[in-house]
Amino acid sequence: MAAASTTTAWVVDHPAPADQWPLRRTELPVPEPGPRELLLEVRACGVCRTDLHLAEGDLPPHRPACPPGHEIVGRVLAAGAGAGAAGFAPGDRVGAAWLAGTCGACRYCRAGRENLCPDSRYTGWDVPGGYAGHAVVDADYAYRLPDGPGAVADEEAAPLLCAGIIGYRALERAELPPGGRLGLYGFGASAHLTAQLALGRGARVHVLTRSAEARRLALDLGAASARGAYDSPPEPLDSAILFAPVGDLVPVALAALDRGGTLAIAGIHLSDIPRLDYGRYLFQERTLRSVTANTRADGRAYLAEAAARPPSVRVRRYPMGRAPEALADLAADRVTGVAVLVPD
Repeated sequence: MAAASTTTAWVVDHPAPADQWPLRRTELPVPEPGPRELLLEVRACGVCRTDLHLAEGDLPPHRPACPPGHEIVGRVLAAGAGAGAAGFAPGDRVGAAWLAGTCGACRYCRAGRENLCPDSRYTGWDVPGGYAGHAVVDADYAYRLPDGPGAVADEEAAPLLCAGIIGYRALERAELPPGGRLGLYGFGASAHLTAQLALGRGARVHVLTRSAEARRLALDLGAASARGAYDSPPEPLDSAILFAPVGDLVPVALAALDRGGTLAIAGIHLSDIPRLDYGRYLFQERTLRSVTANTRADGRAYLAEAAARPPSVRVRRYPMGRAPEALADLAADRVTGVAVLVPD
């Protein structure tokens, strides 16, 4: 049977609120893998809030008619010249994540801080992503995924590639001490994985989110408490992570920190932060930090930790043909856990 020459994909047709269906279904040529690239048959793609920001216009497009999606699990169909040197071959199960490429030569790359590379490229923003039947990934930025009996299912592995990895980096940036008290503001895809990561490390986790269903999930996963987004946790926090893209929550989270505590903001987009009173929110060595993408070292470290202590991934599956519905449900807080696109 001849290989397919086109692949069905969703692209951002016109940035608009998700309930106005900003995605357009189209047929694109199946891409050819270049040197050190892998052509993947997409088996699952997580639906990330960053995809929503792109579709709704919060993030400016970097490439016209670019399929979003950067939590890709696929099978290698073909490998470009030199891809074998990265250890991949046709048939391998591979993950593609948000970070798609860096220059490798700037001072940030040389210092192991490639997430700050000025020439970094991102899956679903600079290069076509996983809202499609096929995708190409640089072999040097791909992750080998366990395969065979006992391996995590494709739709459960996909969220680990961004929600999990970014949550891992946010937790590192939050500098949670051993056995510390962690607050999570917002409890979607990334937070429900990060909570389990922190609990596995011995933390006491408090969840603050507007969704009653998400609060129930948090308690089911082992959180010590779950309250409304603007409520106070039952005890001062050593660290906090803001997952909700809501700037109004920054002073709320800072006020919940104990002396010397750290707040990390995990999102790529955040609404405006209100004026901060220094004495109330930052004095006594409270720290406010951002999180910018991740390094490949972060990805490898998180996937190894997740393999040792597999998280419970709350998945809501959508056929690829219903990608606009998945985005609209995410925007309207109708998804508890993570939405994942699977082949029709």
